[in-house]
Amino acid sequence: MSLILRSTPREIRFTTGINPYAAGSVIAEFGNTKVHITAAVEEGVPPWMKGKGTGWLTAEYSMLPGATHSRNQRERSKISGRTQEIQRLIGRSLRSIVDLDKLGERTLMIDCDVLVADGGTRTTSISGSYVALVLAIKSLQAKGLLKENPIKEAMAALSLGINPEGKILTDLNYEEDSSCSTDMNIVMTEKGRFIEIQGTAEGEPFEREQLNALLDCATQALKTVFVAQQKALANA
Repeated sequence: MSLILRSTPREIRFTTGINPYAAGSVIAEFGNTKVHITAAVEEGVPPWMKGKGTGWLTAEYSMLPGATHSRNQRERSKISGRTQEIQRLIGRSLRSIVDLDKLGERTLMIDCDVLVADGGTRTTSISGSYVALVLAIKSLQAKGLLKENPIKEAMAALSLGINPEGKILTDLNYEEDSSCSTDMNIVMTEKGRFIEIQGTAEGEPFEREQLNALLDCATQALKTVFVAQQKALANA
């Protein structure tokens, strides 16, 4: 009997060019989840990297007050541990597919602002950030500031979970995420190499068989995300 109840992501939309002032911009939507993402380019790198001839890429993430079912507070003076974790996840996921030496001494800043949160905000942010990153790199190349494309391969992410009946669901919405006994976020390259696997049993521990099924399901489902990314970039 199959362990998988739903193997396909929710409807995916990447709307590019939504910010005329950003080097790359996109609104990424997975189902009702919607994230506004921009990529900015700053000449220069952090002080600890100066003189090394290499670039840097970093990310920031925030959730607008009206993004959730009940209004959340803006993180003004201090960001939460959750926000810090997600920012670091987005940044290191993107850095894993970028040859920073080819950037020269400049910094790419990725900003992800959640407009609507209906599950999978971090994975939606990662998948959309890749699109914004590619657009920013194309902008730098068009201006003659980059001789080579520093992006090594495509990258995307999805959330998955195991419901109380032991069945696997792909690309969880808020209600599904709240009820699942196991949550997992998977970041993967287009070549099928894993960048990050975050899996936690919120209730009943999961079996090795279920873990294998989660990884297999994510590998297949992410192909849909890669196709959506490619289509958006081709039309940008």
